[in-house]
Amino acid sequence: MPPLAADPLSAGTEPQPVAELQALVSHVRRILIVSDAWHPQVNGVVRTLEHLADHLTAAGAKVEILAPAGYRTIPMPTYPDIPLALASPGEVAQRIEAFAPDHIHIATEGPLGFWARRYCRRHGTVFTTSYHTRFPEYLRARAPVPEAWSYAVMRRFHNAGSGTLVATPSLARELAGRGFTKVRQWSRGVDTQLFSPDRRISLDLPGPIFLYVGRVAVEKNLPAFLDLDLPGSKVVVGDGPAFATIKEAYRNVTFLGEMSGKFLAEIYASSDVFVFPSLTDTFGIVQLEALASGLPVAAYNVTGPADVFADGVGGALSDDLGEAALKALTLDRDATRRKALGYSWAACAALFMRHLHAAHQSPQPAETAA
Repeated sequence: MPPLAADPLSAGTEPQPVAELQALVSHVRRILIVSDAWHPQVNGVVRTLEHLADHLTAAGAKVEILAPAGYRTIPMPTYPDIPLALASPGEVAQRIEAFAPDHIHIATEGPLGFWARRYCRRHGTVFTTSYHTRFPEYLRARAPVPEAWSYAVMRRFHNAGSGTLVATPSLARELAGRGFTKVRQWSRGVDTQLFSPDRRISLDLPGPIFLYVGRVAVEKNLPAFLDLDLPGSKVVVGDGPAFATIKEAYRNVTFLGEMSGKFLAEIYASSDVFVFPSLTDTFGIVQLEALASGLPVAAYNVTGPADVFADGVGGALSDDLGEAALKALTLDRDATRRKALGYSWAACAALFMRHLHAAHQSPQPAETAA
């Protein structure tokens, strides 16, 4: 790989992200992304990596995703709809060497991520990681595993790399406080052409319409929304392991199942408030999709929403989710839409490449069996 030139832009600026992305890709062209989460899963990790790969490829990069497809899998314990690949360390090493990447980015802490990390450590290969999921909190919600144990495992996993990418400043501060080193902020984006107020249609439901989009799973804290005494209608879009149980328990709620593309965009644009009840998400791309649709957001004042809505534009935050939902009804939808225009997937991809660039300018990790 040719030596890297100086960073063409400082991390605090964002002019012409497409041109910047092309310049950075010219130095780190072959990128292997290792992810235990990939299609057919539908979640924020998959969508982020999909958009990232598309923009990197458009800028001239050669991107390969090392995912569970092609390997025998088993259901993840306590989360059976997530398949875990039963790949051997040798199989992962063969995939890495066959692709001959300039950089390896490990997106998840599953079996594939573990074996890729092992390969990098043993060969002194520069790699970065990303912290997409609050795994310790998710695990605690399903099994009596102390968070301190899980965080110790996560800290050891990520600190071996040349940078851990996280979605928000507050999460970066939190992880740094837990002993994570080399934490770097990596923003997210949204397709402002697909998600637009212009897609508003009539849903033929009593208004106002309060919407949730996302996985229907215990860690998403959906009852905190569905138990609220709100006027109008509640709509849930998404599927997941708790779908049947939740649907049976809340028969006054409209459940639309999994949706995507134009149909999902129409639901966003046609609702009145987007309710985001999660206490554990690291970001929540659905928040940006709501903003792009001109749909104000109601959420708890926690990591993710607190970073996006610190200025009060486009979202209402409160420890009382019902209070936040009613306040969100009064927010300016035009200002909400304008806020989304500050997020783009091209800028997200350019920032990703800046972090890869920086990783290759730092001292390379020593070879180790860890």
